[in-house]
Amino acid sequence: MDLQQSITDQTDISLSLTGHVSSTEAKDTNLVLSPLSLHVVLSLIASGSSGSTREQILSFLKSKSSDDLNKLCSELVSLVFADGSPVGGPKLSFANGVWVDQTLPLKPTFKQVVDDVYKAVSNQVDFLNKAVEVASEVNTWAEKQTSGLINELLPPGTVDNTTRLIFANAIYFKGAWSEKFDASITKEDNFHLLNGNLVKVPFMTSNKKQFIQAFDGFRVLGLSYIQGGDKRKFSMYFFLPDLKDGLPSLVEKVSSEPGFLNGHLPSKKVEVGNFKLPRFKISFGFEASKVFKGLGVELPFKGGGLTEIVDSPMAKNLYVSSIFQKSFIEVNEEGSEAAAASAVMIALRSLPDREKLDFVADHPFMFVIREDMTGVVLFTGHVFNPLEN
Repeated sequence: MDLQQSITDQTDISLSLTGHVSSTEAKDTNLVLSPLSLHVVLSLIASGSSGSTREQILSFLKSKSSDDLNKLCSELVSLVFADGSPVGGPKLSFANGVWVDQTLPLKPTFKQVVDDVYKAVSNQVDFLNKAVEVASEVNTWAEKQTSGLINELLPPGTVDNTTRLIFANAIYFKGAWSEKFDASITKEDNFHLLNGNLVKVPFMTSNKKQFIQAFDGFRVLGLSYIQGGDKRKFSMYFFLPDLKDGLPSLVEKVSSEPGFLNGHLPSKKVEVGNFKLPRFKISFGFEASKVFKGLGVELPFKGGGLTEIVDSPMAKNLYVSSIFQKSFIEVNEEGSEAAAASAVMIALRSLPDREKLDFVADHPFMFVIREDMTGVVLFTGHVFNPLEN
């Protein structure tokens, strides 16, 4: 397995997922999600699949085999998601959970993958008689894994006595900016909504040099987090369209062009002119199974393909009933907290260091949280209205 190529493919898949969720589940609302966690969960499902179901997942994830997916996910879980707070870096928590009906014991080979590769909690439960209690158990688990930020991963009524299998994921990230903003100079100003209305929101500002680069139709800001004692380097990137109503077309561009992200990141600090970035807080949850079906991954949600999960004649009728994700992000003067990754690189326009460059995020924009050493994308999303939570 070529790790770097696998991460490049994973990034393209992440942005494609983001574009699809943006256009179907969050057309008129703020969005935050972790496409990487969805990649990991789908890889876990592939480990329990066979035949055309497995082939469909492998094709979507651009992987040759389930073993390659397991190797990639093992690398990502151990490297990218290791908690950096003990050495002064970002605090990270990443957890997968599997809940299977007690009448369907996990196959030893699948349980080994669940335990060793994905570090997932596996539970046998009674969906038939205690569906509500199981839902509560999953929600309590997710809340614990995300420092209390995700308190209802599974919406009411989504688990019932017909459920036989649940895959769930929880992710948490908290990082401090390498250069914090001065809260005393944060002040309110107008933010332009897509419908043309204005809202007053608090904008952070700074006179320090920033990682900003202008491209054709948009510009990108990069803010780094305190690194800590390991080699990882986490950053948050803000993609701001030039046009006030340009976010939908920018999201389409970012999510549809292979290798886009690596070719459009700022590489050096420049003097800033007018610099404004709003504070915001977003919570967003959705049923990922709808998204996967919309992208052509349908077979895991039908009977007959999940033959490698349990030791039971019932395996041929087993299907994934639900995959839920709920994510949270807050960006302020201190940093950000979030819960829940060959190309031709062409920069059409950039400006020299000596010329000041504005970055005024007073209209809808897109963001990405990325680990720069590997290139893995952890979170993506967009902001339509900073006041909307």
